[in-house]
Amino acid sequence: MHITSLPSKHGIGSLGQEAYNFVRFLKESGQSFWQVLPLGPTSYGDSPYQSLSTFAGNTLLIDLGELQKKQLLRKKDFKKRNFGKDSAIVDFEKVRKEKTEILRIAFSRAKKSHKKQLELFAKANQSWLKDYTLFMALKQHHDLRPWQEWAKPFRDRQAKALQNARKEHADEILFWTFTQYLFYRQWNNLKEFANKNGVEIIGDIPIYVAEDSADVWANPKLFLLDKKNKPICVSGCPPDAFSVDGQLWGNPIYNWELMEKQGYKWWINRIRAIFSMFDVVRIDHFRGFEAYWSIPGDSETASTGEWVKGPAIKLFDAIKKDLGDLRVIAEDLGFLTQEVIDFKNETGFPGMKILEFAFDSKEESNYLPHAYDTNCFVYTGTHDNDTVMGWFEHTPKADVRKAKNYLQLSKKEGYHWGFIRGAWSSVAVVAIAQMQDFLGLGTKSRMNIPSTIGGNWIWRMQPNQLTKKLTKRTKKMTKLYGR
Repeated sequence: MHITSLPSKHGIGSLGQEAYNFVRFLKESGQSFWQVLPLGPTSYGDSPYQSLSTFAGNTLLIDLGELQKKQLLRKKDFKKRNFGKDSAIVDFEKVRKEKTEILRIAFSRAKKSHKKQLELFAKANQSWLKDYTLFMALKQHHDLRPWQEWAKPFRDRQAKALQNARKEHADEILFWTFTQYLFYRQWNNLKEFANKNGVEIIGDIPIYVAEDSADVWANPKLFLLDKKNKPICVSGCPPDAFSVDGQLWGNPIYNWELMEKQGYKWWINRIRAIFSMFDVVRIDHFRGFEAYWSIPGDSETASTGEWVKGPAIKLFDAIKKDLGDLRVIAEDLGFLTQEVIDFKNETGFPGMKILEFAFDSKEESNYLPHAYDTNCFVYTGTHDNDTVMGWFEHTPKADVRKAKNYLQLSKKEGYHWGFIRGAWSSVAVVAIAQMQDFLGLGTKSRMNIPSTIGGNWIWRMQPNQLTKKLTKRTKKMTKLYGR
């Protein structure tokens, strides 16, 4: 469950009290992992997989209650605020507007009293923070337009222009420093609390970064861009049974040749940063390191793409040499060649099994639990899948019949509980289910429909849904299967 899905009176889940309550629920129900989505600042479409920075945290997750306790905010600052009327969903537009305004009020009170802390934070994180805060200040200055549409001196990072911008926008740069200081302070406190209570946090890192991000703006040579800084080729996946034209993600492709010459330094820094935040990390679209689907930058669909070889094991050997053994989950879903399978096995990382993919009535599937080896993580479904109860509504009857027979499902137990039992009783090293599946929720509570914009990432849990009955039942099943 993502942080945004927690209950909160400010329109979106945060790193506040409800997050601590959720950790307590996990502990009491016998769980040892909490998996979240990427925590970077989101932009158009609100997808955590299209972030303005791979290093920064999402300021919408900052808990305002803590700022009120520390007297950086007052009761009057919340008057006439509209965070959205429906507590079951996130209204990102309203939340972004209101939270940013409130954080600016807190900043106006904190910039003198927290001067020393902000200076220390900026110094400790200067490798990424210096570029990110300037990027955000310039983005505000250019009415939030993508950086390729900025005035040429800023777009092309001319030294004199950047030097002047740092002086002119010093206060705005300090504001974005302040928001990152708050985010990381609150996140580190929450993670420490979780770890002390026997709960480890699984993070998620997208393979690519967004075109409109501080990462691409600050390091254009590390990406395949043309003279106007537009991508020569972009990411996606080929046409398949789910999508006739394939998926056009639009992220710029890495300049792997230059990255190799630099000893994969940028990637090593990225992985080091993500492991400073999480205990275990899922790497999204892992097969893209062996070979990736490269689409011409001006193409309107993904169907015009081609497979291009990636760095494969060379990258992970460089990361391991610098950072040692890491606890990684390889998201190895989708079309897998023998080369991809061999590459994943060479890393030793556990892959993923999705129970909702297991019950194709037309053919035998390696997602069926009896086909697993122990070196995998099994999921009832991920954020990109329907909920289990939604799956029953929208899946062909023959596949549903197969699931019922295989898992011996019954209405008395609850189909969603039967699916969780199927994952928990498997030999996979770790079993994970979405919170929506523990709650038995339908398609309306689905987190994301891939390749669509609007209406995604908005589901929120209600405070009264973490019941003692749910805690007890979850713990009983977990204990029964030795998890």
